[in-house]
Amino acid sequence: MAEQMKAAFYREFGELNKLENGTLNYETPKEGEVLVRVKAAGVNPVDAAIVHGYLKGRLPHNFPVIPGWDLSGIIEDRGFSARRFEVGDEVYAYARRPFVQWGTFAEYIVIPESYLSRKPSNISFTEAGAIPLVGLTAYQSLYDAGNLHEGQTVLILGASGGVGSFGIQLAKAQNAKVIGVASEKNHDYMRELGADEVVDYHNRDVGKAVLDIESEGVDLIFDCTSGETLQQSLSTLKEDGKLVSIRNHGENIDSNIDFQYVFVEPNSSELDHMCELVETGKLEVPITKTYSLDEAAEALKQIEKLHTRGKIVIVP
Repeated sequence: MAEQMKAAFYREFGELNKLENGTLNYETPKEGEVLVRVKAAGVNPVDAAIVHGYLKGRLPHNFPVIPGWDLSGIIEDRGFSARRFEVGDEVYAYARRPFVQWGTFAEYIVIPESYLSRKPSNISFTEAGAIPLVGLTAYQSLYDAGNLHEGQTVLILGASGGVGSFGIQLAKAQNAKVIGVASEKNHDYMRELGADEVVDYHNRDVGKAVLDIESEGVDLIFDCTSGETLQQSLSTLKEDGKLVSIRNHGENIDSNIDFQYVFVEPNSSELDHMCELVETGKLEVPITKTYSLDEAAEALKQIEKLHTRGKIVIVP
């Protein structure tokens, strides 16, 4: 039976002012699914890109579309055979499905329970809702694609943003050396997160600045910005080093460089690991600002500027 919920949604691709606020129906959970009452939903640049239609050729969609792939919340109902969690359990998830329609900028979401992990017990719903997409992006880039391990040096481009902020901390959790690149106003912030060295990308060649710090070069470049900063940084990569990017698909990258593009995928076991890191104090969640569900369009306008420090979150 269909119930109604408050949501932010759009009926066609276009500008962010296409976003509406109103009520939509949601169904009761089917086999293997659960109903989650959304307590917080992280906001990410990709959410704005999808509203604009930039990924419509890559991700199938059905209108109306509710944006948002991050969530923390409470299990409200369970479908047949969905028994990993109890009603009332606190969970978080990266909720990207094979098609784009039912996102997390809403009061409720029905989702396969396989996407969910237990919410870290020592942080708020707002903080937990900010983790999944950026946390998994950094995790899969550094650990899975980059194979970062103790004693290596990683250069993180765009290290003060949402993904970069988690990248610094996850790299330090592996006992790696971190060089973070961002504007000077964010240098103290990066150091607080654990960056060993910081570089300003303004008015100097980033590659030369990094080589002044690490003369032998770096083992891994984690690119969260691309553009000129990336091109300048390539000179720092060791001969056997690796380049991982979430912005560049391989454009203008020398074929001799060990390169991999990462588009984050749901992974509840990796969220379980990050839950442990949060609960042991190795991973903090920097929140910049929260918005109400009615302010979803404003939150998307802010995030697409690509100059947000840390995370912004919608709290329905």
